[in-house]
Amino acid sequence: MHYVYILKSLKDLKLYTGQTSDLKRRFNEHQKGKVQSTKHRRPLSLIFYEAFKEKEDAMRRERYFKTTKGKISLKLITRESLK
Repeated sequence: MHYVYILKSLKDLKLYTGQTSDLKRRFNEHQKGKVQSTKHRRPLSLIFYEAFKEKEDAMRRERYFKTTKGKISLKLITRESLK
């Protein structure tokens, strides 16, 4: 399986979108500061993820969430987690 995931920084409340084939391992890498883009935004909370059978589908969804329209959709999907 391939996953698209959304992390929320508990430090600055900003969101990070990524994709991986091993969600547990990748989340642990984020938490330990091994990912440059989230290293200084820890601690992080996993607020959303979707699973896909094909990597290309996960990559397409990640790209969508990074668009203006995708960010609006994401905020609607995760509105309770963003409070």
